[in-house]
Amino acid sequence: MQVLISSRLLTALLVIGSFVSLYAEAAPLSVEEVAQGVYVHQGAHEDFDENYHGDIANIGFVVGKEAVAVIDTGGSYKVGLALKQAVRHVTKLPIRYVINTHVHPDHIFGNAAFTDEHPIFIGHVKLPADMARRKDIYLRNLQKELGADAEKSEVIAPDETVSKSLKIDLGKRVLQLTAWTTSHTDTDLTVFDANTKTLWTGDLLFIERTPSIDGDIKNWLDVIDVLKSIQADMAIPGHGPVTKNKNEALNNERRYLDTLLRDVRASIKNGEDMNQAMGSAAKNEKTRWVLFDVVNRRNVNLIYPVLEWE
Repeated sequence: MQVLISSRLLTALLVIGSFVSLYAEAAPLSVEEVAQGVYVHQGAHEDFDENYHGDIANIGFVVGKEAVAVIDTGGSYKVGLALKQAVRHVTKLPIRYVINTHVHPDHIFGNAAFTDEHPIFIGHVKLPADMARRKDIYLRNLQKELGADAEKSEVIAPDETVSKSLKIDLGKRVLQLTAWTTSHTDTDLTVFDANTKTLWTGDLLFIERTPSIDGDIKNWLDVIDVLKSIQADMAIPGHGPVTKNKNEALNNERRYLDTLLRDVRASIKNGEDMNQAMGSAAKNEKTRWVLFDVVNRRNVNLIYPVLEWE
């Protein structure tokens, strides 16, 4: 009799567990409609090396009269699935496009959640090669960081690439995609919605979170000047809150990058090694940015060897 009760209890728990799992999987990601038909989920300010849950990037979607474009998909299949559920909570229109603004894992690993919608995946012309080059290490790191929550996450390469610019139509809603020279990464892409004058910058713009460099700091400074010239009423950064003060946010980012560049050059000129530069470069910016210590050190680690050869 005791065995029968335990068996029934176990069965009940398994059934309850399956319902809980199904509910958790189907729960839509929280999104905010920041402009008509423009929905954004703001990622958390977490670092990859500590407390990372795959949900640190700003991701979202734009709804036209005929179709939807998803812009970045998050850092895991689980996050991407929750984003897809958020789309379905808003509209039943087909998801025609999935756009990746660059190669970093917090923006692309949710792609796999959208494959059953058969969208056209779009990215920078250099994105396929960069994805292939980084795929194995990205997957290993994701498994280490997320464990079971990394399940089903895949690197899905774009079907269509952008070398300069591309327009896509969602039905009385045209999005302008622009590819940029190596800046934050060598795969940076922006998306401009003319209907609402909203600019999705990807990680070409950081707000609150310390800008991270995986490309060319000098080119990035030049790109910031071009981004400032774009007439946009609203900017959606890759990290941090949506802003109606695009140029102010870009100026803040430029100040940090300018300071970092100047200080690392000075360290090299003064004979300081890279570890010394890590402790001193841009230190007056520390109170202005989240995750400054860890990200700033990585930035110095990347640009110091390059600037040594100027």
